[in-house]
Amino acid sequence: MLQALVQLSLRHRGVVLTLACLLVGYGAWVALHAKLDVFPDFVPPQVAVQTEAPGLSPEQVETLVTRPLESALNGLGNQESLRSETIQGLSVITMVFKEGTDIHRARQMLAEKLAEVSTSLPAGVKSPKVSPLYSSTMDVYKLGLLSTKLSPMELRTFADWILKPRLLSASGVAGVTVFGGEVRQIQIQVHPDQLVARGLTLTDVLNAARASTGVRGSGYIETANQRVVLQSEGQALTPAHIGEVFLAAGPAGAPVRIRDVATVVYGPEPKV
Repeated sequence: MLQALVQLSLRHRGVVLTLACLLVGYGAWVALHAKLDVFPDFVPPQVAVQTEAPGLSPEQVETLVTRPLESALNGLGNQESLRSETIQGLSVITMVFKEGTDIHRARQMLAEKLAEVSTSLPAGVKSPKVSPLYSSTMDVYKLGLLSTKLSPMELRTFADWILKPRLLSASGVAGVTVFGGEVRQIQIQVHPDQLVARGLTLTDVLNAARASTGVRGSGYIETANQRVVLQSEGQALTPAHIGEVFLAAGPAGAPVRIRDVATVVYGPEPKV
């Protein structure tokens, strides 16, 4: 049989050579377009949910944030296991799905559940965030920013507002995490003795600061020919402007401003 096959191939050598060339060409095309990796992704589909709760102790985060989220997410479709980690001001829940689960569909179901439960979280707790979709064997590139002219706060501002958006716009980048430096924020450093002397409370300062920095709709005015939309401006955006915000009237009718009971400055966000 083998001898007959060899004789047939020699007799029709043109057909054999053509088929061999086609097979080699197809193999080259498959090799160039194959999705190759160092080794297969051995980690089952999983998603991490992070929820920030500034100011809360680990026990409060566990009771008010982690447990309600676990109850809402437990039993999600094709879920294999659920584990959580709670520290001061942060709750992390990791959901592991069964092998072969469509991770995109799982993330969609997870996002729908989070949208329902996020409205029941305590005031001050930030909305839960789902970790970016990336492989366990992803390539990680780390870079550091150094400067002899810029302060750590200025470097962090540059990284957050200029460098990070440009990196996210690059092809193949799933997520960018920025850490280190000092996050700039406007801080109202209240002097308790000044508050007591003027009969004010910390809530009065908070309400005045929120009212001065809030953005509110002003509605519109209807005319015979058109609708004129009103836009309110004048929000306090600098420490000097916030310091001039009215708090209350003093004993002699003189206005008491925020700068009279507190120091308003740019400062670094507390690090966690």
